[in-house]
Amino acid sequence: MAALFTKNQVLQALESITVPGEGQNMVESGAVKNIQIFGDEVVVDITINNPSLQARKKTEVEILKIIHEKVYQKAKITVNIKVDAPAQPKVNEIKGKPIPGINNIIAVASGKGGVGKSTVTANLAVSLAKMGFNVGLLDADIYGPSMPIMFDVAQAKPLATEVDGKSKMLPVENYGVKMLSIGFFTQPNQAVIWRGPMAAKALNQMIFDAHWGELDFLLIDLPPGTGDIHLSIMQSLPVTGAVVVSTPQEVALADARKGVAMFQQEAINVPVLGIVENMAYFTPEELPDNKYYIFGKEGAKNLAEDLEVPFLGEIPLVQSIREAGDIGRPAAMQTATPVEKAFESLTRNVASELVARNKDLPPTEAIKITTMAGCSAVKKK
Repeated sequence: MAALFTKNQVLQALESITVPGEGQNMVESGAVKNIQIFGDEVVVDITINNPSLQARKKTEVEILKIIHEKVYQKAKITVNIKVDAPAQPKVNEIKGKPIPGINNIIAVASGKGGVGKSTVTANLAVSLAKMGFNVGLLDADIYGPSMPIMFDVAQAKPLATEVDGKSKMLPVENYGVKMLSIGFFTQPNQAVIWRGPMAAKALNQMIFDAHWGELDFLLIDLPPGTGDIHLSIMQSLPVTGAVVVSTPQEVALADARKGVAMFQQEAINVPVLGIVENMAYFTPEELPDNKYYIFGKEGAKNLAEDLEVPFLGEIPLVQSIREAGDIGRPAAMQTATPVEKAFESLTRNVASELVARNKDLPPTEAIKITTMAGCSAVKKK
């Protein structure tokens, strides 16, 4: 009996099924091992890494559906699924690879919470967009996402779009900045209570299962500290450079020092573009010539000198910056104000350091993380 369809037709249909968390379809990932066709019958041999019954059933249903829809509606399909799970699953195993179309990836970090890292990231993104760059922003603060509020898109939901036959998330866009955040997928009063591997998987999907398009910059707003999420990001992507945010006080500076040290570890080796001093001083509106150093004077600047990394600038403690973030219109959107000038100066310094970094240093490599005896070991790929 002559075949009613071809192997290539089946393969093209299976290319429409994306392997969750890998950014690849079934054919690209190598999951399809064999296809046999006999008249109106087709046998598909598949190998997957997820041993759960739910994963096997979902895979089978998707294959049946796509072949019936795109190849032959009355096809008789047999799906043979083999599970090839590793004997010792690796924690936070994410394939580090560049995203096509994204030129520079900047991680914005802080040693501790409450120093205004997300505020600086949001305004840095807006300032870059105002300068004419194509900008994306990934809110990687899984447990405390704030970008949806800061960009006045808290009620927005990413839409789906089809790119080369694959379904991708379309980032939410406002003020010329494309963004994705776990905040788009949770309720305002819903706490995200996830272990590291779950958080890493969510980040992986926002990175590789999204259609970012052409970007000059992708900013990543990291959570406070130096932990699992940070390693997952640097394992996922070749980060071009890092910006560390701190206030001038000693408690914040001690943690900022650790943040810089994390990026400078030999096994990680992400160039530190510099340190930002946030809440540097307070100037009352009625006394515009006065500066009050509430949290200390030039602490982050001195730290930058001690660590021999660039000092990118200082951002004053101004009520309008807080108000702008609360109403979802970053303060850098203002025109002809000291706040706008402060963020513009910061942004130009970041861009300048990035140009120097790209001129003098080779591209950053993603890192490989394995787990040995309960401890994380970091290796270069």
